[in-house]
Amino acid sequence: MTRTGPKGIWSWVTTVDHKRIGIMYAIAALLFFLTGGLEALLIRIQLGRPDGTVLSADAYNQLFTMHGLTMVFLVIMPIAAAFTNYFLPIMIGARDVAFPRLNAFSFWLFTFAGVFMASSFLLGGAPDGGWTGYAPLSIQVKEYIRMDFFSIGAQLLGVASLAAAVNFITTVFTMRAPGMSMLRMPVFVWMALVVQFLLLFSLPLIAIGLFQLYFDRNLGTVFYAAAAGADPLLWQHLFWLFGHPEVYVLVLPAMGIVSEILPVFSRKPLFGYSFVVFAGVAIGFLGFGVWSHHMFTAGLGPLAEVGFGLSTMVIAIPTGIKVFNWIGTLWGGDLRFTTPMLYSIAFIAMFVVGGLSGVTHAIVPTDTQQHDSYYVVAHLHYVLVGGAVMGYIAGVHYWFGKWTGRMISQKIGKIEFWIFVVGINMTYGPMHALGLNGMPRRTYRYGPGLGFDFWNLFATVGAFILSVGVLLFVYNMVWSYFKGEVAGNDPWDARTLEWSTPSPTPVYNFDVEPDVHGLDEWWHQKYQEDEDGRPVLRQDQPVPSVALDDYSHIHMPSESFYPFLTAFGLVVLGYGLLYAPVGFWFSGLGVLTALWGFFGWSLEPVTKGEH
Repeated sequence: MTRTGPKGIWSWVTTVDHKRIGIMYAIAALLFFLTGGLEALLIRIQLGRPDGTVLSADAYNQLFTMHGLTMVFLVIMPIAAAFTNYFLPIMIGARDVAFPRLNAFSFWLFTFAGVFMASSFLLGGAPDGGWTGYAPLSIQVKEYIRMDFFSIGAQLLGVASLAAAVNFITTVFTMRAPGMSMLRMPVFVWMALVVQFLLLFSLPLIAIGLFQLYFDRNLGTVFYAAAAGADPLLWQHLFWLFGHPEVYVLVLPAMGIVSEILPVFSRKPLFGYSFVVFAGVAIGFLGFGVWSHHMFTAGLGPLAEVGFGLSTMVIAIPTGIKVFNWIGTLWGGDLRFTTPMLYSIAFIAMFVVGGLSGVTHAIVPTDTQQHDSYYVVAHLHYVLVGGAVMGYIAGVHYWFGKWTGRMISQKIGKIEFWIFVVGINMTYGPMHALGLNGMPRRTYRYGPGLGFDFWNLFATVGAFILSVGVLLFVYNMVWSYFKGEVAGNDPWDARTLEWSTPSPTPVYNFDVEPDVHGLDEWWHQKYQEDEDGRPVLRQDQPVPSVALDDYSHIHMPSESFYPFLTAFGLVVLGYGLLYAPVGFWFSGLGVLTALWGFFGWSLEPVTKGEH
């Protein structure tokens, strides 16, 4: 074994190293981000002027559906997985995740499922029923296989996420370094842990719904057939029992990232660490009790509406606690306005905008007016783009040096940041006004003279500005990877254990398992406090944990091709299910391939050769 591990494309295909898998998640998410952004631009071009003729109604329906699916399942979820994969084990002082091959399987199944979904544009048309896929509407046109891509693709993505959730929960509970108690874990690890539980409990619900959707469309069952006596709201209940916790799956890791960045660039500990942690747990718990606020106009009755309205208002309390503690961290700090710090502050500001508009959805009469209008689109995008995406970009700027060994350019980063801020607010801000003026969401064309013209054009110009920011961000990463300043081990004078390793972190993370004595262990190894409580550099500065010439005593799991093969077999199975009954033969081939991979995986030794 070498410090950097094996080289070559095959080594990436067969890798089980959590850091390499994290990097591959990041690259895949970036490619899907560009795809989803292009879909959004086409939508905004269509809506830029009244009576738009750039897209047909059919093409528009496919694009806005795939835009939602891409950004939620193929961009924000995997970029969170990228951070979790790379940093969670290092932050808790572990050498890898609990099940390295299962980790590789999760990544490959996610990637193949993403390709499966995107290939729908070439194989009969993309899903066109919105990212919510509401049944019974989605079972009505059975001659098209578009919504079958939705039901099968989402199912495959769910299996990948479920496997990852089990893996990370096991990792946190069984592989923490000595002394790393639960309340000594970094906030990012806590938020990632809450997310894994959300996935563990919510994914089975949508899995049931997706199975039923596929059966109704292809096997003649009537789970969602209202004409046969089925409850027309059954799908909505199943979807939003998954869909609302999913919002927190997307944003909680970003909250964790911001909670790591603010103390470093404020030069003080996170204000109210315990409150931030327990607020995150409370958000995850309450997230399961608010799903019906998406259904206030469905006729649930006043009792249900009052109950879910109140529960939706209550969830604002732990969210507000987090915001209060972030501001408390900034207050009185010795602030450094680096690029990750700027993105983190913008995250707080824009997430608050999205959060406040969310509170208005908790008020049933107000929600009734806003339902299915562009106001909802504005709220969703302020939370997910102004909030989650800005948080993840802050994380990229913060940890880029740890990933690559080179610092990302601060100069380009600050330019791209301001373009982002202007673009996001120009694009999504006007949507509040459009929604309140009555413009329905998911409409592909509007007539002139309805009061929508100016703000739609304004939003379209904003979308192009935002696109410039995205392209500059990509350019910055590429340029910095080749030309950036050498990062060093701890360029930000940070607080958590990943900064005690070289940049990039070697295969085995730590030469000796760290011994943890408190929260922010790495910081306390560098600093002590004087009589006035001010930090003072220790005379005996710590050295990086890896300074080895001989790695022979460290044993890491060997590479394996079988996770790739198993995931590939499952996606072949999925393609076969699209073309029932003829495709069942193809599905059989997929099952055999998956079984080959599964048994090979089970029988292959964990370590082999020099290991």
